[in-house]
This record gives sequence, structure tokens and C-alpha cells, in this order.
Amino acid sequence: MADLPVAAIQMRSGVDPEANIRAMTELVRDAASRGARYIQTPEMTGAVQRDRAALQKILRPEAEDPVLEAASSLARELGIHLHIGSTAVEADNGMAANRAVLFGPDGAALAHYDKIHMFDVDLDSGESWRESAVYQPGEVARTVDIGGARVGLAICYDIRFPHLFRDLALMGADIVTAPAAFTRQTGEAHWHVLQRARAIENGAFVISAAQGGTHEDGRETYGHSIIVDPWGRIVAEAEGRDPCVVLARLNIDEVKAARGKIPNLKNARSYRLNDGSKEEAERTG
Repeated sequence: MADLPVAAIQMRSGVDPEANIRAMTELVRDAASRGARYIQTPEMTGAVQRDRAALQKILRPEAEDPVLEAASSLARELGIHLHIGSTAVEADNGMAANRAVLFGPDGAALAHYDKIHMFDVDLDSGESWRESAVYQPGEVARTVDIGGARVGLAICYDIRFPHLFRDLALMGADIVTAPAAFTRQTGEAHWHVLQRARAIENGAFVISAAQGGTHEDGRETYGHSIIVDPWGRIVAEAEGRDPCVVLARLNIDEVKAARGKIPNLKNARSYRLNDGSKEEAERTG
């Protein structure tokens, strides 16, 4: 499948999972009716809820999660690959997992990915985030075949860690993903350059569905869901922060072409690190 019709779903998830499921369903159906065969939703599709106690009340184990149940049914009904960019599920140790799940056209879960890098930051705006206080970090980088293309899974803050995306590309990913709930402040500063950089560095398509707007819990997210080609060109983008569908047709052959022109993945070399001391450490290129 050299030509792959894809969609990034932009949402403004609130605190009620059932309302978010209805919004997701409407947008996914719209994307599928317009030809998309791979459809991605944003980080925290099921609920954007910054209150830890309130979040705990709606957490369910993956097998009982209503968002994932609805997504499985939608994928099967519409005959699509449906990638839930992430939703919060109950982990084994009393914490949550920020989990992506990609469903195949038969409704079966093809891959799971738990966000590896936790957004623990203090912003200039006064906002403070400590994801590690709520979420258990993932430990496995993952790719999955969707029929003619391989997708590398990542989530939001992961986009700031180039080595993860390089490893996904080395695992054969044609498409790398970073579904997000980027804050407005960080999005205005860095969203576009990070998406384009990861595409250029790895000669891969990047698809990042995003949350956008002011949410019920008071959070502001940047929106601008985006699809970038392996040369770093923006193929399609949401104009702002409102819920919408972003569509594109990807020619997967462009991945091979880009990597042939700039073969940096093959040209990487190991080297040593020296901070001025006599000790040197080996670094894998």
C-alpha cells in the first residue's frame, strides 16, 4: 500500500468520558466517510482531567475501559485502523498508565504503548506539571504494521526525545506519531519545529493529532494537529484549536526516497565522550 489515506482527529476532550466518546465517534465517522483508512485521535482522548482524585474515579483497567471498547467497535464497523493516541487506564500499582492502543480493521488491538517520558516541568506562565505523580512511565518502544506501512508509537512529550524517534525509524517505522495535549505556551514556541525536525531526522512521516482549546478542567491546549512528510514539509494541519478532521494521502514510497537522499540513519557512527578528564565513555551513534 504505497498510497495511504490518513486522518488526525483534533478534539477538545472534557472531564466526562462518555461525552468524549460521542465526540470521538462523530469525528472518526466523518474521517472514515471521507476515505481515511488510518485514523489517529489525540493524547487523553478519554478525558482531560488535571484533578488527580477526579481522574482516579473514572479510571478503569484496559479491558473495561469504555473509550477502548468504543474504539474497537468503531474500527471493526468501519474497517479501519484506529489509533487512540492515548487514554488514561488503571495500572497495576494504584497509578495510571497514559496508554495508546492501535486497533485493526477487525477490531482487535494490534499494539499498546505507554508514554515513556513524563512531563514534569514548571513553565514561565506559572503552570506546574508532574505527570510522574499520577502516571507510571512506559518502558518499551514499539512499532506496528498496518498493511503496507509501519507505524512507530510515541505520545506528546516524547517528541522532545529524538533518540526515541531514531530508534523507531531504525525499527522500520515509515510513520512516527506524537498524539498530544501540548500546552498553549509550549505549542506556540515549539510545536511545529519539533514535528518537522523528527520527520527530517528520520526520513519519516509524522502524524500528531492534538487536543485544542480551553478544557473543562481549565487547561489550555495548542491544537494545530499536523501531518508532516519525510522531507519536513507540512502536508496538512488544523488551522487552529477547534475540533476537526485533518486529512492527507501519504505516498509511503517517499520514505525510501528521503532516506536515500539523506542516509543519516545508515551513516551514524559510535564515538567516545570526553569531558576533559582522562576517562572516556563509549557512546553508540
